[in-house]
Amino acid sequence: MQMMRKRTNCYIYTRVSTSMQIDGYSLDAQREKLRGYAAYQEMTVVGEYSDEGFSGKNIQGRMEFRRMLEDIQAQKDRVDYVLVFKLSRFGRNAADVLNSLQLMQDYAEIQTHVKEQTGLNVTPLYIAQVKGKHGIIERENYNHTKSENPRTLKCLPDKEKAIEDALQYFKMI
Repeated sequence: MQMMRKRTNCYIYTRVSTSMQIDGYSLDAQREKLRGYAAYQEMTVVGEYSDEGFSGKNIQGRMEFRRMLEDIQAQKDRVDYVLVFKLSRFGRNAADVLNSLQLMQDYAEIQTHVKEQTGLNVTPLYIAQVKGKHGIIERENYNHTKSENPRTLKCLPDKEKAIEDALQYFKMI
């Protein structure tokens, strides 16, 4: 009897910063290499994100990068990896790179811990609310509403307690 191996989900992120790179081969070459690598590693590419003509100095203006982070935080596709051609494609500012990597890991770990311990599903919005309540400051929320009268869902007490327990478990509070 052959065991079924869980397929690993991944995102592909590509970026070029100059029009010469855009008009040349760089984005297509990055995608082709990353798709080939994913296939070789038996990964399923569940999303592709690409920022054309943006510097990697910070995440401002890199809408696809920010959308990818939102999708990771929301566990939209339950990705295990983000594939990049070079780390410099992910970002050139070491603090931004580390912050983004830590953010992706933190939210996934907290959501998994809460689910395993309580059976509750918690959203990144709820986690951010509870973190803020405990003075854990994150960079500006880039998921702005388009509505003139935005309505923010408030984390329910049982979920807030579960998130606080997870934050204590991970020694964040």
